[in-house]
Amino acid sequence: MDFGEKYAQYSNEFNGALNEFCARLDCRPQILAESLKYSLNLGGKRIRPVLTLAVADLLGVERRKVMNFALAIELIHTYSLIHDDLPEMDDDDFRRGKPSNHKVFGTGNAVLAGDGLLNTAYSLLLKECKNGTEFISAAEYICDCAGVYGMIAGQSADLMHENDESYNEKTLDFIYENKTGKLLVAPIVVPSILCGGRCFSELKAFGKDLGLLFQITDDVLDVEGSFEKLGKSLGKDGKEGKYTSVAVYGLNGAKLRADVLAERCRTLLEGIDGDAGFLLQFVDFVRSRKA
Repeated sequence: MDFGEKYAQYSNEFNGALNEFCARLDCRPQILAESLKYSLNLGGKRIRPVLTLAVADLLGVERRKVMNFALAIELIHTYSLIHDDLPEMDDDDFRRGKPSNHKVFGTGNAVLAGDGLLNTAYSLLLKECKNGTEFISAAEYICDCAGVYGMIAGQSADLMHENDESYNEKTLDFIYENKTGKLLVAPIVVPSILCGGRCFSELKAFGKDLGLLFQITDDVLDVEGSFEKLGKSLGKDGKEGKYTSVAVYGLNGAKLRADVLAERCRTLLEGIDGDAGFLLQFVDFVRSRKA
């Protein structure tokens, strides 16, 4: 099975679980349920759940142990995208080639949809905590990655440093390690936590570098990509004075930094005992992506 087929297998497996979740989602009023399902079903590459399932296979962790964690992380990721598109944040009218949640349901309902997804994710995590101490640890790790010591801290710093007159690598690393990186580390280390911490340090370091690689590649695509492939507005980072790797390193410097991170990711994976072939190809997929 080649990389594309394996990726599709993981993605389809997760989408089956997500479809079951959406089928059970019957909250009222109807506009709330519709807005939640709208953003969850916009598609996307399902990078985080694919990573969770792939690392689970690498470590020999059963599906039943990781699937609800993968679902919770995707709900958190989707909530963050809804809020990120709001006029008060990145002000983007499109997400994955379709109108953003607030363009369809209004800003107020979009805020509530994001809040609803986050709280539902935490409900899923709390239910998993009944299964044992390792499940509690995994749930706590996800919450920390999503909260004020993770993604939210990065988002706050991202807003605070808009239109800075100068840029530095330390600030960029803080924004990227938290805003993007923490929610890519979580799906990678959760399977490790669930099997007693096997390869935890190596996987955490891999997730951190993969998160930086993903965001830097995103910066490059904001300059060189196309709406047709990315499904979102382009060139906004420069116009809005965003703190990006292109601003710090220049376009060619950002590409070089991405190459270095990709090589670091490969080295970390090669040091893990087990078949990391899919994850090695995943690094190449992130580095060379056009969408």
